Amino acid sequence: MTSADYLPAFAVSAILLAVVGLLQRCKATSRLPFPPGPKPKFLVGNLFDIPTETPWITYAEWGKQYGDVVHAQVFGQHILILNSVKAATESLEKRAILYSDRPTIPIAYLMGWDFSFIAMPYSDKWRERRRLFHQHFRRDAIPAYHPVYLRKIRDLLRGLLFTPADFATHIKTLAAAIILDSMYGYDIKSRDDRFVHLTEEAVERFTESMLPGACIVNTLPFLRHFPSWFPGCSFHKFARDTRDLVDEMRNAPFDFVKQNMRNGSARPSVVRKLLERNYIYRSSREQEEVVKDVAGVAYAAAVDSTTSTLIVFIMVMAMNPEVVKKAQNELDAVIGLGVLPGFEHRSALPYCEAVFREVFRWRPILPFAVPHATSDDDIYEGHFIPKGTMVLPNVWAMAHDESMYPNPDRFDPERFFNADGQLNADDRILGFGFGRRACAGRYAAGATVWAAIVSVLSTFDIAKAKDETGKEIEVEPVFADGLISHPKPFKCNITPRNDVIRQLIANMTDV
Repeated sequence: MTSADYLPAFAVSAILLAVVGLLQRCKATSRLPFPPGPKPKFLVGNLFDIPTETPWITYAEWGKQYGDVVHAQVFGQHILILNSVKAATESLEKRAILYSDRPTIPIAYLMGWDFSFIAMPYSDKWRERRRLFHQHFRRDAIPAYHPVYLRKIRDLLRGLLFTPADFATHIKTLAAAIILDSMYGYDIKSRDDRFVHLTEEAVERFTESMLPGACIVNTLPFLRHFPSWFPGCSFHKFARDTRDLVDEMRNAPFDFVKQNMRNGSARPSVVRKLLERNYIYRSSREQEEVVKDVAGVAYAAAVDSTTSTLIVFIMVMAMNPEVVKKAQNELDAVIGLGVLPGFEHRSALPYCEAVFREVFRWRPILPFAVPHATSDDDIYEGHFIPKGTMVLPNVWAMAHDESMYPNPDRFDPERFFNADGQLNADDRILGFGFGRRACAGRYAAGATVWAAIVSVLSTFDIAKAKDETGKEIEVEPVFADGLISHPKPFKCNITPRNDVIRQLIANMTDV
């Protein structure tokens, strides 16, 4: 048999095995019904029902039709969509022992993202990396990084003063600068820094490929064994190119720290601290790889999500000038005009705190947080949930639940106040996820976003841009698809509040 004959035979065998497995699973699990959902077709299941654009909106509509817990399947891969906080809490938190795994995403492994504990199965390997990360980014560890955050935010303010139209680039640079400084002791010198580009490109490719329907090999995993020239297998070249980016992103800043430690010029950083401890205790080479993995995850995860959240903030401030004015009035009354806010002021700025919460609620940039998977069979409210089911907490649907957030598309910080004018207890950021797989970097991300929001509001007016006739250009809140839903480019006006502040920023020195 020639190789030309062998490949189709292999393809047919793989498909037949998949079909047999599907039929066996259907037979084994036929005693209890799956949760309600769109009716699957023979063999392919809901292949043609799975949306490829803004799936969180479609799944929210399914929730209205089928209930808070919706089931779908594609070629035997079960998908569970949780459209309410109650459903997410009942499963991902109260049954965390069953719902803390991650789905196997073939394209993620082909692209080299298997080092990331965010995507790892629930295992000892995951626990080791998560524990190490938590030591340095738990809630009570974050104040140690406050000086770095504030110093880099001053760079952001200078950028917004001199080239405000490049606000998206300045924000991306801020997010990268903070994590590179704290993790690696690396100081960004240019907006075109190679390390920043690496992260942006590698993470963008990852997030665009993760969700059901985004990449054919995620739907038909056996295709990963086929060569790239086989019809439908062009993803192999994409994955190889991405793997090169991911390897450099993971290794280059780590090697930078090691080299500086050898020549005695390494600045304080998390990686330096971990490596010094590693050398003192003569730990294994494997432990060094753990350090590299943890640093790489912090670097990759923080930049994209923080950038997108702060661009959402700029977008929504341009659309709501009355919110900008009210926040500025509070800042002026509490801190004074021309004085930059610090973390010590946070408790005295309730309206700014409400703006912070509403930015995360209004358009969650992680509409599904990060998908979970079941590590064993479960029965939920009389329905069967098979082992290996991909579980999507629909954060977008939860944040737009009209019973909790009336008129959810409106940006309204007032919704976080009680009738007596005090902040309510609704301070959970749903996009940070649930249970044991909640975002390990949520405290660092929250502190960065809060400090940037109040610093920008205290110094700049944000408004809609105007065309050549002086007419306002409307801001269209359009977002890209993917695990992280980026705001698409828009124009706005960012100007210093007055000449005193203009001069303050121009003359600012680092803290």
